[in-house]
Amino acid sequence: MHKTRFSILIAAGVSLIGAALAGEHAGHWTQGAPMPSERGEVAAAALDGKIYLIGGVDRQLVDLEIYDPSNNQWSRGTKFPRSVHHTAMVALKGKLYVVGGLVFDGSPTNAVYEYDPGTQQWNEGTPMEIPRGALAAAVVDGKIHAVGGLSGLGRETPAHEVYDPAVKKWTAGAPLPTPRDSHVAAAVGQQLYVIGGRTNGRSGNELGINEAYDPANDRWEKRAAMPTARSGSAAAAVAGRVFVVGGEASSQSFNRVEAYDPKGERWHDYAAMPTARRGLAAVEVDGKLYVIAGGANPSKPASSANEIFEP
Repeated sequence: MHKTRFSILIAAGVSLIGAALAGEHAGHWTQGAPMPSERGEVAAAALDGKIYLIGGVDRQLVDLEIYDPSNNQWSRGTKFPRSVHHTAMVALKGKLYVVGGLVFDGSPTNAVYEYDPGTQQWNEGTPMEIPRGALAAAVVDGKIHAVGGLSGLGRETPAHEVYDPAVKKWTAGAPLPTPRDSHVAAAVGQQLYVIGGRTNGRSGNELGINEAYDPANDRWEKRAAMPTARSGSAAAAVAGRVFVVGGEASSQSFNRVEAYDPKGERWHDYAAMPTARRGLAAVEVDGKLYVIAGGANPSKPASSANEIFEP
């Protein structure tokens, strides 16, 4: 068990939706080609300029959706081996990794799958030690960090496991100081930032907390809290800032875009998303943020939305 010191410290063919705004609401949104399927509670990652997306709350959604920003077109890859939602996905060393998630009886899984775009094949990877869904994952210094999540219905875990592809093994990192689920994670430089989420496994217990992990010292620090407490959002690093988009609180979906600047230790508002959503994915490609899928509310938990933000 680790002891932690916790210190206070678009592409062609798209149409314009929103014009750039000055000051704290800068940036503009454009509309990309909608995804062929409607989905919510998804995971996505970018590899070699393309965006790969899997998962969803419909057990039939096992197709791998692939979006190419260069021509604004979708295609499909090899079907994912099982239906899953509330999972995490990252790209590392030419492969995609799908980590954990929830299966359709609500049980968490520790399964890890690797996808090689060259062979278009899925293979089972080394499973995590702790099964969990509604977790977050990001790559720091060539390793996958899988943090937090639900280890059982309504039970958040502080688990922090680190995967080294060179030896194909998971090891334990310093546990997440604030156990939670439905949070986001992104890396800027050599730091991992874990932001937002909720407790007790349900909406109404949202958090704005922002905790940073330094792998060199295996230590977490509290950073400036996100102004809008929320869960079920999505995040990606763009130009040295962590952009958090969408999400929900007390079952109300957000279109708000906030970005954390680690250098200035402050948050910035950006132009709001055209469509409020939660359970969505956000991926950076060539300095643009692609925000895909997600639902407006529990009665409409999925969409085919593909909205593109340029800061």
